[in-house]
Amino acid sequence: MKQKLLPVLFAAGLTVAAAPAFAQSAGDWTLGLGVHQVDPKSDNGTLAGGTLPLSVGSDAKPSLTFEYFIRDNLGIEVLAAWPFQHDISVKGVGRVGSTKHLPPTFSLQYHFNDKGVVSPLVGVGLNYTTFFSEDTRGALEGANLELGDSWGLAAHAGLDFRVSENAAVRVDVRWIDIDSSVRVDGARLGTASIDPLVYGAAYVMKF
Repeated sequence: MKQKLLPVLFAAGLTVAAAPAFAQSAGDWTLGLGVHQVDPKSDNGTLAGGTLPLSVGSDAKPSLTFEYFIRDNLGIEVLAAWPFQHDISVKGVGRVGSTKHLPPTFSLQYHFNDKGVVSPLVGVGLNYTTFFSEDTRGALEGANLELGDSWGLAAHAGLDFRVSENAAVRVDVRWIDIDSSVRVDGARLGTASIDPLVYGAAYVMKF
């Protein structure tokens, strides 16, 4: 999936031809429609006293952002998405289950060079991730798998490429702190440290 998204990000960068300014003033708001991939870090922790190393898979889904500008160039953004689904594996054992999650993220972010063709942005915020529809198979087939919800910090950086006064193509990346307690048949086995990079592209419209 990562290989499929990279051409999308590259193509977005090619939209940088001469375009009008996309300035954001206090009271403006934007809506972004895109696709983002949640790519967990490579080391997702261990369960059962360090005996079961976890591996959490990646997934890409449609995404939605809403940002309201409280001051010129300074906005509060909410990120939402279609539920992501991740395979869960234990190294040396294989796939043992899967889960879905929703990661709504609230960020305070600043936009630079708002009158230019290319406008960088940076932000920090708070993420809440809720897990649901856990499934088991393989070595855990028939067991009850539960992943606890997570609160964590988030960081955001991106580039807006202006295509008109009221639209831009955005490529961006986020880091999100997601740690989930793992229970099997009610017994707590440890913590899944997911801590993903979330990257993708979106078409952003200003209103």
